[in-house]
Amino acid sequence: MQPVQPDSTRTGADWTGRLGGRDDAYLRDHERTENFPVALRVLPRAPRTHLKAVYDVARVIDDLGDEAPDDRTALLTAFHSDLSTIWDGGRPQAPVLRRLAPTVAACELSEEPFTNLIRANLLDQTQTVYPTYRDLEAYCELSANPVGRIVLEVFGAATPTNIALSDQICTALQVIEHCQDVAEDNRAGRCYLPQEDLDRYGVDRGALAIAPASPELRRVLAFEIDRASALLDSGLPLIARLHGWARLAVGGYMAGGRAAIDALRRAEWDVMSAFPTVRRLNVFQQLMAVLMGRRVTA
Repeated sequence: MQPVQPDSTRTGADWTGRLGGRDDAYLRDHERTENFPVALRVLPRAPRTHLKAVYDVARVIDDLGDEAPDDRTALLTAFHSDLSTIWDGGRPQAPVLRRLAPTVAACELSEEPFTNLIRANLLDQTQTVYPTYRDLEAYCELSANPVGRIVLEVFGAATPTNIALSDQICTALQVIEHCQDVAEDNRAGRCYLPQEDLDRYGVDRGALAIAPASPELRRVLAFEIDRASALLDSGLPLIARLHGWARLAVGGYMAGGRAAIDALRRAEWDVMSAFPTVRRLNVFQQLMAVLMGRRVTA
């Protein structure tokens, strides 16, 4: 497979059309390494198909923001215009969006969560540091919380209370992922660990490029994960409010986050030497604990 070559005349739809040729294998590879699709494999065909259509679009949006060789802001803006045609009654150009359109119709999905995912990636083009945890939470409101809302809409469970609980879960999952990806994010010129926390523990940005992780960086990660773990637990009542496959799906996302926490702890917070490996058995064990309402924190 040939890599996508830079071309300043290519639109967002054109670029994702090229990407569409490698969607299946490429997106499956990302599914193995990310927390979002943990529950997809065990769901019945209909919700699995809908969630995969959503995941694929989210993945392409992230790739336009992180990997596209051209003007990423222009590509994201063009992709947003193509995306909007679904709600405007038109036919999108990008194959990944044409696969999303039936899901939008069947599940009556809102456009706003998808727009917010694009807004998060547009923000990534200009903002590389988050001074405070509150700043990071505001970013998660765009980059992570919309995914939870879409999942609830897929299952017809997007009530205000459920959305509020889902936001807590999704923000926690995003923070956990940022802790896993410190080295990768640093190579991209970004840091999602709040600057106030780096300062508190005496971590210089240069430490984010050195393996193994310094004792100070490990303390920052332990602090962030303790906070994320408590936030994840605060969303646990959502599981009891859901039923059937929705309960299993959301429980699976929580289980993936908890297993990632365990992987970070086993690695003793050294995310610089290697990516902490999540164990499948641990995901299953965590899923059982989530479904039984057991909390991670004391």
